[in-house]
Amino acid sequence: MTTHPDPVRVEKHGDLVIITIDRPHARNAVDFETARGLSEAFRAFDANRQQQVAVLTGAGGHFCAGADLKAVATGAGNRVTLDGDGPLGPTRMTLSKPVIAAVEGFAVAGGLELALWCDLRVAARSATFGVYCRRWGVPLVDGGTVRLPRLIGQSHALDMILTGRGVGGEEAKQMGLANRITEDGEALHGAIELAEQLTKFPPRCMRSDRRSVLTQWGRPMEEALQHETLLGREVIKSGETIHGASRFLEGAGRHGEFA
Repeated sequence: MTTHPDPVRVEKHGDLVIITIDRPHARNAVDFETARGLSEAFRAFDANRQQQVAVLTGAGGHFCAGADLKAVATGAGNRVTLDGDGPLGPTRMTLSKPVIAAVEGFAVAGGLELALWCDLRVAARSATFGVYCRRWGVPLVDGGTVRLPRLIGQSHALDMILTGRGVGGEEAKQMGLANRITEDGEALHGAIELAEQLTKFPPRCMRSDRRSVLTQWGRPMEEALQHETLLGREVIKSGETIHGASRFLEGAGRHGEFA
């Protein structure tokens, strides 16, 4: 019987954590154990006070090919229930800190949904995003029909969802699906660089603004604006804003310097 190592690797790099789906023999398709491992890894990240940003990637040149259909066919597939974690693991979580997807190769079907769950996506030029599950009768049940139109608009989303066609890195950037494009093989490096930029900012303020963005969906405008103000007041009360203003008075950040 062939055994494989832990399907999820976690590497800590100071304020960053890199979480890797490590099933290259299956193009990082996610089975039940992998989904559970991803959920555990991201819960640990969110609870860790030192770690500020996470990077999600896949081993062996692909991000994730979605749910493991071989496991599904043999009854060992992902859980699809109304409660608890999502079929691919963390996709129902709302973390307090940002996650960046580093996408090489395929991010398709559930793999696309994992990438959509992340805050930002850094993709190689030859990366492919797509609803490849269209051809197999496998529905999007991990946020794809919700997050994709919110990110890129309903017209682009329906084009991808109805046709199942693949979208390359450059087109993904034009759509707003990819935030940054790198040369092939450099997506992880680009995601780490972006993550390191984020760790340099005052964390409470950044997390507060992010929370306002994520929670404003469904709120009337007046309520959303009030919530933004309430969150902002908590940041100001924390002293982080006064500290930043004092640094500015001392000369930091002048002439457009972002440090």
